[in-house]
Amino acid sequence: MQVSRVRALRGPNLWSHHTSVEVVLNCTPDEECVGNLAGFETRLRARFPALSPLQPTGHDDRIPMAHVFELAALDLQAQAGCPVTFSRTTATVEPGVFQVVVEYSEEAVGKLALELAEQLIQAALDDAPFDLDGALAQLRDLDEDLRLGPSTGSIVHAAVARNIPFRRLTEGSLVAFGWGSKMRKIQAAEMDRTGAIAESIAQDKDLTKKLLDAAGVPVPHGRVAVDADDAWAAALEIGLPVVIKPKDGNQGKGVTVNITTKEQMTAGFAAASEFRDDIMVERYLPGNDFRLLVVGDKLVAAARRDPPQVIGDGVLTVRQLVDQVNLDPRRGNGHSTSLTKIRFDDIALASLAAQGYEAESVPPRGRRVILRNNANLSTGGAATDVTDDVHPEVAARAVAAAHMVGLDICGVDLVCDSVLKPIEEQGGGVVEVNAAPGLRMHLSPSFGKGRAVGEAIISSMFADGEDGRIPVVAVTGTNGKTTTVRLIAHLLTAGGLRTGMTNTDGVYIEGRAIDRGDCSGPRSARNVLMHPDVDAAVFETARGGLLREGLAFDRCQVAVVTNIGSGDHLGLNYITTLEDLAVLKRVIVQNVADGGMAVLNAADPIVVTMADNCRGDVTFFAADSQHPVMSMHRAKGRRVVYIDNGHLVAAQGKTQYKVALSEVPITRNGTVGFQVENVMASVAAAWAVNMPWESICAGLKSFAGETDNAPGRFNVFSYRGATVIADYGHNPDAIIALVNAVDSMPAKRRSVVISGAGDRRDEDIRQQTEILGNAFDDVLLYQDQCQRGREDGEVVALLRQGLQGAKRTTHIDEITGEFVAIDKALARLSEGDLCLILIDQVDEALAHIAKRVAEG
Repeated sequence: MQVSRVRALRGPNLWSHHTSVEVVLNCTPDEECVGNLAGFETRLRARFPALSPLQPTGHDDRIPMAHVFELAALDLQAQAGCPVTFSRTTATVEPGVFQVVVEYSEEAVGKLALELAEQLIQAALDDAPFDLDGALAQLRDLDEDLRLGPSTGSIVHAAVARNIPFRRLTEGSLVAFGWGSKMRKIQAAEMDRTGAIAESIAQDKDLTKKLLDAAGVPVPHGRVAVDADDAWAAALEIGLPVVIKPKDGNQGKGVTVNITTKEQMTAGFAAASEFRDDIMVERYLPGNDFRLLVVGDKLVAAARRDPPQVIGDGVLTVRQLVDQVNLDPRRGNGHSTSLTKIRFDDIALASLAAQGYEAESVPPRGRRVILRNNANLSTGGAATDVTDDVHPEVAARAVAAAHMVGLDICGVDLVCDSVLKPIEEQGGGVVEVNAAPGLRMHLSPSFGKGRAVGEAIISSMFADGEDGRIPVVAVTGTNGKTTTVRLIAHLLTAGGLRTGMTNTDGVYIEGRAIDRGDCSGPRSARNVLMHPDVDAAVFETARGGLLREGLAFDRCQVAVVTNIGSGDHLGLNYITTLEDLAVLKRVIVQNVADGGMAVLNAADPIVVTMADNCRGDVTFFAADSQHPVMSMHRAKGRRVVYIDNGHLVAAQGKTQYKVALSEVPITRNGTVGFQVENVMASVAAAWAVNMPWESICAGLKSFAGETDNAPGRFNVFSYRGATVIADYGHNPDAIIALVNAVDSMPAKRRSVVISGAGDRRDEDIRQQTEILGNAFDDVLLYQDQCQRGREDGEVVALLRQGLQGAKRTTHIDEITGEFVAIDKALARLSEGDLCLILIDQVDEALAHIAKRVAEG
């Protein structure tokens, strides 16, 4: 068994909606049926007893090793606690070669599971040991390192429940919600609109207290101390007992409370100095430690925090009692679990000494032993939910504190006896406000019920009914994708939306190129969705990116399939038939949002079948309004777009919108059939995005299909009285469409310049010139720069083979170099001739032609 390729599918893909790892696996003949491997399954289950059954009950099928690998990779993740359920194994056209797909929740964990599954199988084959516990521990540890912590995770889960898309921007806690101009970001529990000044104020404890005091919020008074002696002097000024802590701190680091002696002050100053240079001394407030969580203008949760402690039983030592408490599965290291393990360090030992204990002391039964003076969860403290007990006046003071500092999400630390009555009545005060507060104590308190703080934060960021989504239009098909994408983007722009677009030419934001080259994959689409100036996005969705990584989005509002025809790129990446290609192309249709729209070519039977896979509605388009699919669809009161008496008609029920093709320059008065199809698809897509018909008509009239807005898509030039057409047509269907288009254009003599893409099948390359040989007098074959895996001269030889027996072609040339071929073709033209140039280097070739035209 050999793994030959691993791909991470980071979005909806050919196999499922799940993020998955796809593997190409080569099995030996013996491994094509593991039942032939004596004792293998028994040895395998001895090493991994929780492995799922290899096949459903009652079946007796041949099980390839690839399927065992699939189940092992999935079940190892599941046993490690990862929420995964989907996997699949598919045989390819190559004997012994399989595609295995396994879901992951964290990409690196999924890839590690593949490695461990391979090791497990090899151990079973060799009858060698396999450390299952160690493997599961590896997966758990890696998953814990990578997955979002409880605070950020709760916000993400709340967003998912609201159908708000999210994207994790780093391995940390920086997360984006929504797309484009509607996107918002958080970092842990801090919003993107929280100002740096507010965060700076919250970090400065002294300044915070001054502002809160000015706002009428009770605070303990104090001042900054320069050394231990000054700190003791400050304590005497304020009045004992006092608290000492870093002026700019968090998570209770370096905090010592209830100081009553100079020795305690000296030790506390040293502890605080380990974290910051500026040390603060303030009045100690007796009472309980409360954390009040404010989001926006509301108090959404409150908890009483208790310091890390154990209760003596008269038998166990303090150290043993701590170990016992730390066995609680809710306690872990760091912030990945709802509680943190109690630390047994110098601070804990000092706290014990103050109570007359050592680590090995045995406290009397029922005696409470405090391990730290502060009550932060990050140091092992516990929390009890008191949200329902908070007095309205206490809540108002917490909200006032958050607003005074300027924090959208604020953790207000309050010390008082009880939250049941106003702070002033009990001599309490707000001791700190915290930016990016931890949410663990509110989500999963040690006692009491958890609070939906993630939902509160999302509701503060997105109003009711908002999902952070902008209209996304995905376009795929065999031909016409790029022109359709460009025209849809143009129509949306005409409707007032700032539009981002990706295609095989580049990435465009409001018509400005921000990247060049083939940008029809998911990486470019994700970049557009991250752009803050985008109100709508239109993506060319090519097969390569779909196979390589899946979609860049979870759902689209509109999916457009221009055509499948006779296909393209067949034979690559195990897509060998039209049916295979259709299954791949329909991925965008399967991922149309509820209430969205699929725009499908009614004249293409394979495309029509995709309607059954759409969770939204369907608009069919075809030139012939009487086509059975069109007639049936319209009879049901659903949307259709067709051509009638020289007009494009968009109809639903009794509603009709019309525009004359004579007013749509790209169609050349309706004579260029494939452009008419592209326009119908584009109009249907813009209609689905609820563009006003007036804006659609205005956009159609202003889209000329020239080199500036549709390069390489039937660009027409006039050269010395001859007509020159440049187009990027690279498959038989495109060639047929071009021949049909130029047939309607008068010409004395017709010539064509063509090369071929080497990554097509031999028959596809030959078929192109078979078509051209019946429509053109002169054919100039050229070898371009990139042969895409072919030997020199191989593509041109295939093109010449296609011209054998040509009915019209009388002259054939073979030329090396695209520009040389263009120059030779132009030099031969006379007034009234027509030349079709099938370009390869689109921008460069168009610039070269434009230069020759300008020179006359």
